[in-house]
Amino acid sequence: MTETQPTPERPEQPERTGQAAQTEQPAEQAKELSFAQLAESYAANSGLTRNEHGHIDLMKAVGGWRGLAETLLPGLVFLVSFMIWQQLTVSIIAAIVVGVVFTALRLLQKGSVVQAFSGLVGIAICAFFARSTGNALDYYVPGFLINIVSIAVVGLSLILRWPITGLLFGFIRGENLSWRAKPERRRAYMLAGWIVLALFVLRLAVQVPLYLAENLAALGATRLAMGVPLYALALWLAWMVSRPAAAEPSPADPAAEPTAT
Repeated sequence: MTETQPTPERPEQPERTGQAAQTEQPAEQAKELSFAQLAESYAANSGLTRNEHGHIDLMKAVGGWRGLAETLLPGLVFLVSFMIWQQLTVSIIAAIVVGVVFTALRLLQKGSVVQAFSGLVGIAICAFFARSTGNALDYYVPGFLINIVSIAVVGLSLILRWPITGLLFGFIRGENLSWRAKPERRRAYMLAGWIVLALFVLRLAVQVPLYLAENLAALGATRLAMGVPLYALALWLAWMVSRPAAAEPSPADPAAEPTAT
């Protein structure tokens, strides 16, 4: 008879807890990674930077004087021309001409093609809404939609406790995501996020009733006032309330005096 070979003993299996911890990434880490990548990309392209005094550069955030003019002038020209001539087609053409001039200037100066055409596309969308209904009030409907989307994005970031203000300002300040480990910094960025959210809510709360009341003059003027100027104010307030507290001197230095926060 053939001698039966003994079955070799199997080596003991290593505990799976350590292996699982290495191969299975926790959901929280995956979420942090995705938010970090998104924030870093958006912060790099948002135009948000600090000036030489360490504060947020509001003029750069709105595109400088040119960006301010490109944002305000087309809407102003549309409103004034319609109030004077009461001709929708004339008002639309006037606004588009202003947009074309700004686009041409950017292209001639070899600026970004995306920046050059983004403003013109925005004007064209507003003109399309107004022309499709024949109602000058509908020129402002795309602005309502943008504010609704902005409320959804900022509100979701607050619900998830990943305030978009923290993601953007954190990278600008060099904190990256370290602020999430500090309760006081999380609270500060949450408050900053509520300020930005209040901006978009306030726009709708003021402008939608004017739209429903068919008060074109008040709606147009309010849209201009609550556009870039109010955005810059909200951005500045959000930056200020989220600034880190001034560091106190080390107790080891008896000659140092506490720094006021």
